[in-house]
Amino acid sequence: MADPDAERESLARLIHEIEALAPLVDTAESQASPDTRIRFRYDWLRQDLERIRAGIQEHIDAPRTEPRTFPPLRGDYRQ
Repeated sequence: MADPDAERESLARLIHEIEALAPLVDTAESQASPDTRIRFRYDWLRQDLERIRAGIQEHIDAPRTEPRTFPPLRGDYRQ
């Protein structure tokens, strides 16, 4: 049997894990060489992580019976 409270708790933990990625992203960005030809777009990664976090939070705050639409993720972080 499904437990909505358990689902919300799991989703809240997932949000916590996404937020915990921020310092790791900052560290990786600080170690990146500015002279490389192809650069990883940390700003795009942060935007996508924020979109995912916001979508999960929105579901926790106001679950709906109909699917929602979200802007597409970039997915490709190289430039």
